[in-house]
Amino acid sequence: MAQLLDGAGTLGWVLLKSVMRFAFMIFNNCVAIPSYCLYMVLLQPLRIWDSSTFWHVEGIMFKWLLSMVSSWGWIAGYTVTEWGDDVRPISEEEAMVIVNHQSTGDVCTLMMCLQDKGMVIQKMMWLMDHVFKYTNFGLVSLIHGDFFIRQGKAHRDKQLIYLKDHLEKYYHSRNRKWIVLFPEGGFLRKRRETSQLFAKKHSLPHLTHVTLPRLGATHVILKTLSAQQENGSVGNETGTTNQTGNKRKGLQWVIDVTIAYPKARPMDIQTWIFGYRPPTVTHVHYRMYPIKEVPVEAEALTDWLYQRFVEKEELLTHFYNTGSFPSQDGQKEAVSRQMTLDPMWLCIIQSFAFASGYVWYSVLQYLYCCLF
Repeated sequence: MAQLLDGAGTLGWVLLKSVMRFAFMIFNNCVAIPSYCLYMVLLQPLRIWDSSTFWHVEGIMFKWLLSMVSSWGWIAGYTVTEWGDDVRPISEEEAMVIVNHQSTGDVCTLMMCLQDKGMVIQKMMWLMDHVFKYTNFGLVSLIHGDFFIRQGKAHRDKQLIYLKDHLEKYYHSRNRKWIVLFPEGGFLRKRRETSQLFAKKHSLPHLTHVTLPRLGATHVILKTLSAQQENGSVGNETGTTNQTGNKRKGLQWVIDVTIAYPKARPMDIQTWIFGYRPPTVTHVHYRMYPIKEVPVEAEALTDWLYQRFVEKEELLTHFYNTGSFPSQDGQKEAVSRQMTLDPMWLCIIQSFAFASGYVWYSVLQYLYCCLF
């Protein structure tokens, strides 16, 4: 009987905490996202007068919004440990980031672990499934200039044309530096069986922890954002200029990011919102490749991309067997880094969001009273 009462008490506390967290996040979204949108409307004259400054300010606010999402997991004890290459020294260089995709929590994990990477989040463009356009964060992503891609054979060719046009129109004009995509084209649990059947049919490696990547978006990004010479190789500068008038170097790196969850149990967005899972450490492994090592021709790029996901499979197998990623070349043992967030800074950002929400509510209420 005592055990039953203890279990009921624990369940009651989990439910109460989940309801409180959900209520806070609804309120948080209701003040932060409208405030961001209204600030963007207010700053439209600045966009006309000095677009560089406008997009710099927008990037700062965008990073603050992502910090709020990170704080939801941080408060629940969901943290990140990083392995492999240190990507901070190249935070100001242009890079394409390819990530394995297990669940909706992957995006939240990236939002958290990139917070301490300089101005990366401010100058980042995301490629995400079109369904995210209709979420609470969809309007913010539209303003920021992210690209929503529709999956499926019926849309594939048109979507790649739209992506190329989008990159040419927004990537350079808004001074973006990193572009993030999930080449698998869907969640692991949904694509694994199809991927394995395709691999068996074409004598490709059998993968369990990742799926075979799709080439389309990766190829378009490399062709559009890399500096191309007449012979098809990667050059040193693109033909476009940045907002200071200097020629851009184009993509300089491909960053291969592998996300691993303890016991292969992915963290989804519901977990971040309700916080019902005990404190969990998500592990993120980075590997950097200079752009000159990445082929641009379709067939060679396909082979290169497949090899990266075979390596991801090996990394994840090692992690699930040992609890750590393997050491890099030249290291006796793998070295990890605990990614940390500043609680005081998170409190300041949240306070600014709620203060902004109050101010905008007061302004709009005053205007309504004046007009009606």
